[in-house]
Amino acid sequence: MKFHKLLRLEGVSVEKDKGEHVFMQSDSDKSLYFVQSGLLKAYYTTEDGKEYIKSFLLPNDIIGSLSSSYLEECSSFSLLCLEPTTLVKMPFRRLYEYTKGDLELANNMIDLILHLAIKKEKREYEFLCLSAEERFCMLVKTSPSLLEKVTQNDLARYLGITPVGLSRIKKRTHTRPINAKQTAL
Repeated sequence: MKFHKLLRLEGVSVEKDKGEHVFMQSDSDKSLYFVQSGLLKAYYTTEDGKEYIKSFLLPNDIIGSLSSSYLEECSSFSLLCLEPTTLVKMPFRRLYEYTKGDLELANNMIDLILHLAIKKEKREYEFLCLSAEERFCMLVKTSPSLLEKVTQNDLARYLGITPVGLSRIKKRTHTRPINAKQTAL
């Protein structure tokens, strides 16, 4: 069985408004989520309240806290809707059980896990080996739609810099703010 067929059979549609959390850091959430529409951010919050953005999620992305769903620990990050969002929610354990008896689905999951591991490897490389300006240029090249949809504050957090630093990089690279949302600090 293909993953998307299983989503149709076992998944539950979830509608979330802009500003609404799917789950919060330290929650126990044992589900996997497929993004049908909308935009979300996955982020960490430190004890002193500082926020670090792990990733942005667009339609066709999949996310869940493996620590929470597989290891039965609390989630290490929060998931927030940046626009009205439609998700398909499926219990991770249900998916895991299906993969044990279905080679095609197990292979789909291997492909999904490889995709996620490669994405994490690239993000680690960018943070460890590229300058903030190079990370910004990479973001412009690979995800230009985020520049239109995400605030400058969130873009800066994602890049690991301050909003002022991001403004300077934009000026140096001659990238103009695309809409008023981005210029709001």
